[in-house]
Amino acid sequence: MSTMKIELLNIHKRFGTVQANREVSLLVEAGTIHGLLGENGAGKSTLVKILSGFLRCDQGEIRVDGQPVQIGSPAAAIRLGIGMLHQDPLDFPSLTVLENFIAGQPGRFGLGRGESRKQLKKGCEEFGFDLSPEGVIGDLTVGERQQLEILRLLSLGINTLILDEPTTGISASQKDLLFAALRRLADQGKSVIFVSHKLEDVERLCDWVTVMRQGQVVGSLPVRGQNTPQGHSLSVEEASINDFRSTSLEQRLIDLMFGRELAAPGRPRLGVLQGDPLLELRSLLLRQDHLTLVLPDLRVQAGEVIGLAGLEGSGQRQLLLACAGLLPPLQGRIRLQGQEMAGRPYAEYLRRGVGFSPADRLREGLIPGLTLQEHFALQQRDPWVNWSLARQQAQAAIEHFSIRGHTHSRVEQLSGGNQQRSQLALLPTPLTLLLMEHPTRGLDIESTLWVWGQLLERTQTGTAILFTSADLDEIMQYSDRVMVFSGGQVSEPVPVAELTVSRLGQMIGGKIHGIPTEV
Repeated sequence: MSTMKIELLNIHKRFGTVQANREVSLLVEAGTIHGLLGENGAGKSTLVKILSGFLRCDQGEIRVDGQPVQIGSPAAAIRLGIGMLHQDPLDFPSLTVLENFIAGQPGRFGLGRGESRKQLKKGCEEFGFDLSPEGVIGDLTVGERQQLEILRLLSLGINTLILDEPTTGISASQKDLLFAALRRLADQGKSVIFVSHKLEDVERLCDWVTVMRQGQVVGSLPVRGQNTPQGHSLSVEEASINDFRSTSLEQRLIDLMFGRELAAPGRPRLGVLQGDPLLELRSLLLRQDHLTLVLPDLRVQAGEVIGLAGLEGSGQRQLLLACAGLLPPLQGRIRLQGQEMAGRPYAEYLRRGVGFSPADRLREGLIPGLTLQEHFALQQRDPWVNWSLARQQAQAAIEHFSIRGHTHSRVEQLSGGNQQRSQLALLPTPLTLLLMEHPTRGLDIESTLWVWGQLLERTQTGTAILFTSADLDEIMQYSDRVMVFSGGQVSEPVPVAELTVSRLGQMIGGKIHGIPTEV
């Protein structure tokens, strides 16, 4: 078995005036899965990019099996046995699975297609992956692309595998396969660094977890009850937290991440609603991307939250686009506050208070290259831009929405949580109907709670919300009713009081017509 111990000692990294990493030390033992936990912008990704050669630290030392090393590029890291799986895998969408597997192999011609095909097949069999060598990368899901990248890195001799937010945007079954593969690698003596902001993933998978906050390590503790690794000392915060054994691991991690308790926003569930609906769908037929969708009739009242549950690509996005005026229905009716809207242009939906917040913030929600001030300037209707007003609006949004940035910050420079806050700040007020794709995807706990606090405030003034999420707990926690998308079918809206997470999962698995009575 190939094993590898990784040490980072007093790592510093600065981007202009921002101190991304400050005196960061980390020890990852061979044969363990080490979680690196922290809120968005805590410095996790910067640290692992330094280890994997994508960035160079300003100060500090990296040791591999006790020996100091210099890592000046990703290729140098791979030669040392260190490889990184990015949140969006670095692959070539137009090439096949086999061609991507071959990419990056040393030597002029690598192993050749025949030997590479054998290696790919062997890896798939070992980890239970189902990848066709002739499949085109652009047709794969994010989870399948991750599987291929893991096999490719292993074929290059990786002994330390870094994964940056790997569970964002993958299905539950793909997560199970991923976790089983990582546990198998650890059992083989390899070391795994698992970067995440999701407590449940770290608790389920990792042996040890290090928590970062504002660019520094604030504590490390065992997840599975191991003794402290040799040469590893508990932080002051960790030692004090460990005195409180009655406190759950989850609460201890939250305390380390944020330095305080986090209270989830709440509101009373809406009961049986009377009166005219705010949104009404009748006999709606939609078609997009080879998917034809027949929707059940739906009446949504003011202040109601409707969750759209299902696997990615099951039609939830098509429904949101139709309700925003971005996807004309083939047939059926869309009525908003009693007015017929089907077939009307997107601008008419905007005028009637419909807001759409897409999941892909930098391709559909915001404009890379523009600053926050310039985004607010784009909302002005006058022929001449009032830059003073735009700057005032951007500054007010930064203060009200707690955006960690400046009026002149380009949106692509912001963390995922701050991009989402910016997207919310740009929504018009008041709103009649708010449509959201994965409103908290990629966000840490604090940002997730903050986003939902803002959304629920809007419902108090009558805004109705339709949202889709891959997180079933999120669907259950915030919805009044749930519609389930599965296999081209869509359920009638079900009151959340009649559901459990387990039953919701069964419906997504195909039990659309009614709620199963047994779990």
